[in-house]
Amino acid sequence: MPGTPVFDAAAAVRVWTIVVAGGSGQRFGAPKQFASLFGDERVIDRSCDVARSCAGRVVVVLPSADQVENWRAARPDDVAVVGGSTRSESVRAGLAAVPADADIVCVHDAARPLATAALFEAVVAAVRAGADGAVPALPVTDTVKVVDPSGAVVSTPDRSTLVTVQTPQAFAASVLRAAHASGAEGTDDASLVEQAGGRVVVVTGESWNHKITDPADLDRARALLADRHETALS
Repeated sequence: MPGTPVFDAAAAVRVWTIVVAGGSGQRFGAPKQFASLFGDERVIDRSCDVARSCAGRVVVVLPSADQVENWRAARPDDVAVVGGSTRSESVRAGLAAVPADADIVCVHDAARPLATAALFEAVVAAVRAGADGAVPALPVTDTVKVVDPSGAVVSTPDRSTLVTVQTPQAFAASVLRAAHASGAEGTDDASLVEQAGGRVVVVTGESWNHKITDPADLDRARALLADRHETALS
């Protein structure tokens, strides 16, 4: 949860976070990043709060120019930009606003508001230790099948070698810029760094760090926060 910053000036490592919030929310039925989460807090507010606690500055990627103008007026310490038509284009729009002297860039989906400061710290620490990129991951517990276009099973991968990944993802800034320079598309930024030959490592993810995709996911996040609030008061 947002709290004491885990990075400070003494570390001499300049960390920026791009919070990707440029989606239209077609599957959700509305822009989910602006949905109410807990009290007066929206999904995007919590995602940005934890990012600010862990990085020198935050770039927020939003769907429209009007939303950018409103965000800048309300939160002048953030950098706000308009996103693109795809996730990768939105990340590139945010990356263009990150100063050239940044050492590490985190990319975080606004739709994962329950990521903690400790998770940001873990991925950044892995990059500081020498990795080109680091992603939070959880083991796959179900059996996974590879199927062809007709629906026939082609193979069954060994699930001990499989993980599901989350955000925030952290990268050496120069590596992330190089991976995006070709204009390639990917479902996450680590896949672009991998395609460019970068070394990406995993850190232990958080089971509660769900991505809000549909209204049921939002209800689950609200219930979890309400339970934590009640526990803190008891």
